[in-house]
Amino acid sequence: MTPIVLLLGPTAIGKTECAMGLQDYFGGAGHAQLISVDSAMVYRQMDIGTAKPSPAELARYPHALIDLRDPKDAYSAADFVHDADAAVRAARTRGQVPILVGGTMLYARAFLAGLADLPSADKQTRAALKAEYQSRGGEALHAELTRMDPEAAANIDPNNEQRLLRALEVIRITARPISELWREQRGETVVERLGGEVMTLSLEPDDRSWLHRNIEQRFAAMLAAGFLDEVQALRERGDLHLDLPSMRAVGYRQAWQYAAGELSHEQFRQDALTATRRLAKRQLTWLRQWPRLVRITRTPTDSGLAEMTDYLDGQFRRV
Repeated sequence: MTPIVLLLGPTAIGKTECAMGLQDYFGGAGHAQLISVDSAMVYRQMDIGTAKPSPAELARYPHALIDLRDPKDAYSAADFVHDADAAVRAARTRGQVPILVGGTMLYARAFLAGLADLPSADKQTRAALKAEYQSRGGEALHAELTRMDPEAAANIDPNNEQRLLRALEVIRITARPISELWREQRGETVVERLGGEVMTLSLEPDDRSWLHRNIEQRFAAMLAAGFLDEVQALRERGDLHLDLPSMRAVGYRQAWQYAAGELSHEQFRQDALTATRRLAKRQLTWLRQWPRLVRITRTPTDSGLAEMTDYLDGQFRRV
């Protein structure tokens, strides 16, 4: 059974570049299939702010699970597992090595470990939490979650209303942390569902300050490429709003607020950079807790690709 390669890492670390290098290492598009693990790249019309590969890159390095949904539609971890499983099976049928790449850790965890059998949503509890979110704000509810379930809170943005309220809802229904239920009530693992072996790589910075500089440089490039025009076009559709998961993506919320006149340009810039740095911190925190993971160091002058291919050489010879 063809092994699965899973490449994770924080935002702006250079995962896409390395993934394309891995496709070349395996012999090109005919021999390897890239599969996106990104909760924002699934949306059409959201290209610049998600750092989606360019049309030219996608022509040479096709990615599955990009541009699946309209921004008005939801896309869940369960949707991702279903679609990723199908993409892996299709790649294997074509004789390709599946290479999953991205930074949405919730999706990656669900793919590897399976989905927990969590309690169904409770309308009354959710309505009460939504009212609290409106009155107290996301930061206050996130602080409450941190006291009750620090493991889950470390991986949930205070502005991610859907995930934040779900974690608190589960606690109020079961009186148990959602992270505890994740560990105990798992579904079928990827090995049980698909067979074979998963080789999980984590691309991580040698220096956090370098990653922060890279985040700033990439954001400046996004602005120069027309990110604000992209968000304005989304606003002009008339059917999108900030409560949608797509519009809560890092950068998009802040750009939407700027376009609405709620933020100055400098405040928009600072808020977007702060949110991106916080995302990177959460991703690295999650990766530190990840079992059976091979850490690859990225520096300003070394992409980490050579270290990855050296490791994979040994692993593929073994299997």
